[in-house]
Formats: sequence, C-alpha cells, structure tokens
Amino acid sequence: MNQIPEVIRTIPLEYYLFFSTALFAIGVIGVLTRRNAIVIFMCVELMLNAVNILLTALSAYRADASAQVFVFFIMAVAAAEVCVGLAIIVMTYRNIRSTDVQLLSYLKW
Repeated sequence: MNQIPEVIRTIPLEYYLFFSTALFAIGVIGVLTRRNAIVIFMCVELMLNAVNILLTALSAYRADASAQVFVFFIMAVAAAEVCVGLAIIVMTYRNIRSTDVQLLSYLKW
C-alpha cells in the first residue's frame, strides 16, 4: 500500500470502477439508441475512454505500468478509428446528404 501515491489513495478504487461503468453504459445506450453516425462514433469513443480510465486506475493501484502502455495502444487505435470513421461519414454525406445510419441501406448494390 505504500507504493500507491497519496493522490491516488484519496479516491477509492470503487469510485473509478463506478465512474467508468457509468461512462461505458452511457456509451452503449448511445450506440444502441442514436441514428446519427457522428453521435454513434462519439459514443464508441466514450466507451473506449471508459475502459482507458479503468485500466489507468487499476494500473496506478497496482503500481504496474503495463496497463498504461496498453492504454496508449488503445488511444492510437481509437485515433485511427476516428480517421477512418469520419472519412466514411464524409463520403456517405456526399452521396446521400444525411448522416442517418438508417439511410445507409440505400447504398447496397
């Protein structure tokens, strides 16, 4: 317990767990209920950030930096996902003038 910094010990680990669970649940609800593609991508990013918060908190409580390295790779994949996703959204908007994911069925062969 002496290896954990004082700043981290002031907030219990359960609070990080509840906070990241709430963020992840908000993201899942947003993905399942929204129809706008940009909002769906924002909710996916919210879910990834919830996982990053939990991994960082667990890494700090265990005084092990391996999870923080994993968080760095998750952030890199999330940035790549945003680039590809926004490119797809822009091309979709140019074709059908909407970001509604229900209208994407018109793009089938």
